[in-house]
Amino acid sequence: MPELLPADSAMGAVTLRVADLDLMTAYYRDAVTLSVLAAEGGRVILGRGSTPVVILEHAPELKHASRGEAGLFHTAVLFDSEEALAAAVYSVARRAPGTFTGSADHLVSKAFYFTDPEDNGVELYWDRDRSQWSWTHGQVEMDTLFLDPNGFLSEHLTERGVALAEADAAGADAGDAGRFGAATVGHVHLSVGDVATAREFYVNRLGFDATAALGDSALFVSAGGYHHHMAMNTWNSRGAGRRAPALGLGEVEIRLPGADDLGELTERMRHYGVQTRDDGTSVAFDDPWANAVRVVAA
Repeated sequence: MPELLPADSAMGAVTLRVADLDLMTAYYRDAVTLSVLAAEGGRVILGRGSTPVVILEHAPELKHASRGEAGLFHTAVLFDSEEALAAAVYSVARRAPGTFTGSADHLVSKAFYFTDPEDNGVELYWDRDRSQWSWTHGQVEMDTLFLDPNGFLSEHLTERGVALAEADAAGADAGDAGRFGAATVGHVHLSVGDVATAREFYVNRLGFDATAALGDSALFVSAGGYHHHMAMNTWNSRGAGRRAPALGLGEVEIRLPGADDLGELTERMRHYGVQTRDDGTSVAFDDPWANAVRVVAA
């Protein structure tokens, strides 16, 4: 029986390497409705409150990855209410309508999908209460059901959500007063070369529980009974090898409760022969496709 990550583990910020820092900052700030928490040199941190969600690192020397490569499938931003989600969805619809790619009711959640200006996937979603999730033999029931975006907005968009989206885009703040509710990285979905190798790394070594699978094409994993903190699929990347340096995913962060948990995980990964990078406050390593993962103690 593999050792498991602590039940209250969570995802941290996703780092993206970007070619146009101003364009990408504007998208996540003005359309997705995150706030700039810090900006220095070629690095911008965006989130809500004091919680980073996306970190943009300027890397104009890099090129886009070729189609079929491993990397980021999407960063999933979790909102704490349907009202807050509706405000963000409406904001993207007003400020960047061409980036919308679809929506779905997944039984455990309601989700809206977008592609940012540099082709990184973005999911904005809200979770139903855990009491409404259905589990069978340790597997959570998820589906992809029709979710009408206009119907969702009609039901949940409020006056303050509209005010956020219609704020003067030329203003210094672009409607920050309308940014309400918490937003965090709920889960991160990766493109990988094969699911069996992903299961060996993320479940048997790293210590997530497998919560759902779609044959040999997708795997969903979590800690503490969440529907999924991470997912890996081969839909666009079956057979992909290790990534070369490219624009897109820079790093995925996982947050553990304490330093002892981080120490135990570090020892476990080293036991399995995973090369680790320890800077004294966090430990980083690469998955089999060179997707970088950093683990910190919250």
